[in-house]
Amino acid sequence: MRLQAPFIAALASLVLAPPAQAQQQDALKKEMIGQWELSTTERSKTCVVTIKNEAAPGGMKLELEPGCAAALPFTSDIKAWSIKGLDIVRLQDATGNSVIDFTEVESGIFEGLRQGEGVYILQNLAAARSLAKSMDQMIGDWQIVRGNGRPICGLTLTNTEATGDNFQVFLKPKCDPAIATFGPQQWRLERGQIILMSKTGETWQFEADDNAQWRRVPDSADGLVMLRGQ
Repeated sequence: MRLQAPFIAALASLVLAPPAQAQQQDALKKEMIGQWELSTTERSKTCVVTIKNEAAPGGMKLELEPGCAAALPFTSDIKAWSIKGLDIVRLQDATGNSVIDFTEVESGIFEGLRQGEGVYILQNLAAARSLAKSMDQMIGDWQIVRGNGRPICGLTLTNTEATGDNFQVFLKPKCDPAIATFGPQQWRLERGQIILMSKTGETWQFEADDNAQWRRVPDSADGLVMLRGQ
């Protein structure tokens, strides 16, 4: 009997799928071994997790630094980790149930959601500490200028906590009406962008360009640029 091509293809996929899935799981497992930072989205609360390549009941071993439970109470339930499906990193309790599941959204950055609490980030510890250093470098006086270089407003980014994971920002007197109307009151550094937020929740995003300036996105012919205060 001659088999039809679609049937052969389907049969081949069934035969090849398990090895392919195992290879992908193994690659992700290797990626995860090491130290990671578990945090709120803007790192106001953090916890260092050491992920190991050693068997534990129902999964693999991990270690949480002593301050984790105080910073992120749900971490007290985390006893092991595992890979689920092709790309889910599960931090689980002693019975194997999920405490929080993460999926990779960027290279080395994973996001997980806990219902009623919000989104948490799991990222390589060295990269996270580099981000913290970058954020510290943002603190201080800035100018907002038009695309033509004309200054229109001064503002100060602080490390004083505001709401959630955001920090306070203050405008200086005599700002352009467009900036004053927006009235940013909070800021944060998120995935390489400076985010300014108004009292009403409106946000402006600024990205670093090739000239070490922070340009509002999406860009325009007479866009806004943030420069360190002179």
